[in-house]
Amino acid sequence: MPELRNMTLNFGPQHPAAHGVLRLILEMNGEVIERADPHVGLLHRATEKLAESKPYNQSIGYMDRLDYVSMMCNEHAYVMTIEKMLGIEVPIRAQYIRVMFDEITRILNHLMWIGTHGLDVGAMTMFLYAFREREDLMDVYEAVSGARLHATYYRPGGVNRDLPDSMPLFEANQWRSEKETTRLNANRDGSMLDFLEDFTNRFPAYVDEYETLLTDNRIWKQRTVGIGVVSPERAMQLGFSGPMLRGSGIEWDLRKKQPYEVYDKMDFDIPVGTNGDCYDRYLVRVEEMRQANKIIKQCVSWLRDNPGSVLLEDNKVTPPRREVMKGNMESLIHHFKHFTEGYCIPAGEAYSAVEHPKGEFGVYMISDGANKPYRLKIRAAGFAHISALDEMVRGHMLADVVAVIGTQDIVFGEIDR
Repeated sequence: MPELRNMTLNFGPQHPAAHGVLRLILEMNGEVIERADPHVGLLHRATEKLAESKPYNQSIGYMDRLDYVSMMCNEHAYVMTIEKMLGIEVPIRAQYIRVMFDEITRILNHLMWIGTHGLDVGAMTMFLYAFREREDLMDVYEAVSGARLHATYYRPGGVNRDLPDSMPLFEANQWRSEKETTRLNANRDGSMLDFLEDFTNRFPAYVDEYETLLTDNRIWKQRTVGIGVVSPERAMQLGFSGPMLRGSGIEWDLRKKQPYEVYDKMDFDIPVGTNGDCYDRYLVRVEEMRQANKIIKQCVSWLRDNPGSVLLEDNKVTPPRREVMKGNMESLIHHFKHFTEGYCIPAGEAYSAVEHPKGEFGVYMISDGANKPYRLKIRAAGFAHISALDEMVRGHMLADVVAVIGTQDIVFGEIDR
C-alpha cells in the first residue's frame, strides 16, 4: 500500500484573497488543513527605523502608510504619544474633529473589509455597494487634507486646518451629462458639515442594504457560521483586540475603557458577539458602522455650534500661521526652525493606544531629548491576529482559509511595518 503523505500548498502572495502579500504555507490532508504557516515580512519597509532619523512631524506621513485603509487612526496614536510626552492639551474643537475623522475612518475600513470579505467568499455585489459609499467619505478626506488616502492631517497639538466651508463639485463632461452632474452635486451645496450630516442620514439605509444581501443569506451563513471559532479565554490569551475580541464575547473597547479625546462625551454602544465565529465578527463590524455613524452625527452637531482654534497656539510645537509669519521676524524664525530642525521632546518614554478599526493600535516612543525619537515601536492590531491564523484554520477546509483571512481584516502595511 502506498505511503500517504501530506500535501504542502503555497497560498499567496499572488492569490487574490491573500490581501496583498500574505504567503501562507498550508500542510493539507486531502482538503483539510493540518497546519498553516503564515510567512510575513514581504511588505516590510522599516517604518520604525526610518522614524529614528527624522524630526517628529516628518514621520506623520509614514503612519498613514502603515494600515493604509485606516489612515487617520494610525496618525492619531502617533500624535497622541507626542502630546503625552510634551504634556500639551489639544483644543477642544480639534479633539471633536479628530473623533469625527476616527469614526469616518472606521466606516471606511469596515466598508473595505465587508467589500473584500464578501468578494473572497463569492458575494460580488457587496464590493460594488461598499465602494459606492467609500467614495463619499474619500471626498471628505480629500476636502480636508488634499489627499484621498494618505491625509497627514493630524498634528501634535491639534489638526492641520479647520474644516472647509465648501465641498468639491462634480463637473459635466463627455461621460457625465448636466442632469447627472446636478444629481451628484445635490448634497454638495453647503459646507463639509452639511455634506457629512446628509451622509449620516443616508448611511443607515445603506447598511440595511448590506444586511439584506448578507445577514440571512444562506450561502453567506454556510461559509461563516461555525468557521474560525475562538473562545473568549483563548481570544484573550492570543492577544486579540477590537472586533476579533468583541466577536468572541468580551466587551473591551478602548473608547469606553480608557477614553481618549472626547469619547467619554459620546453616546454609543459596544456590539459584542456570542459564538466567536466569522459570522459573529461580521455582525459586530456591521453594528460598529452604525455606531460610528451615530458618533459622527454627534460630532457634526457640536462642531456646528462651537467654532474655535484647531491647533495649539504654542510656536515651539506648532508653526505660526502664514499671515503672521510674513509680517513678524520672530514668527519667521519659529517657522524656519520648525520646518528645518523640528522641536525637541524632553527625555522620557510614553505609550498611547487608540481603538483602531482593527483593534488596539499603539505607539511606544522613547525620547533622548533630541528632535527625533530614540526608538519607536508600533503595536499593530493585525499582528496578533495573523499569528492565530494557524489555530483558527486547523481542521477546516481550504475554502475556509479564505473566510478566516477575510474575518481577521488583515492589512500587511501594519503587520510588516
